[in-house]
Amino acid sequence: MIWGILMALAAGSLISVQTMFNNKVNEAAGSHSTTALVLGMGFFASTSMGLMIDGVALFSLKPMQPWFWFSGLLGIGVVTWIVKGVKLLGPSYAISIVMASQLLCALWWDSAGWFGLDRVPFTIQKTIGVTLLICGLILFRAKPRTLISKQRQSN
Repeated sequence: MIWGILMALAAGSLISVQTMFNNKVNEAAGSHSTTALVLGMGFFASTSMGLMIDGVALFSLKPMQPWFWFSGLLGIGVVTWIVKGVKLLGPSYAISIVMASQLLCALWWDSAGWFGLDRVPFTIQKTIGVTLLICGLILFRAKPRTLISKQRQSN
């Protein structure tokens, strides 16, 4: 379990760093060029690593539902919309919303047992957690009130 937590923490960190890099590429190249570059580099890097680690076994795939083959197309939306979200909202707020959306969707899919997942019951603890997450996003975006601004208003 600890390895799973460490990998999830590493993935979250990498997503944040990748988002910052993608934002800088977007400023220089535009949204669609950024998406093509990111996904193209990812294709070449993952294929190279897969060949080094797995060899030709990389290409021996087990049978699966046909629509799962299109998961790479979802990456186009992920990269494009995160880059645009960061541009419009700023990195911290955009990534916070992305993470909250990931959690809410994963919880929904787990609870419904979609995509071949084992059905996980939706509990009161999960309801409280989701509610706190949404409240945290609202507080994160709320206009800060500092002691200095309160003192200026009273003078």
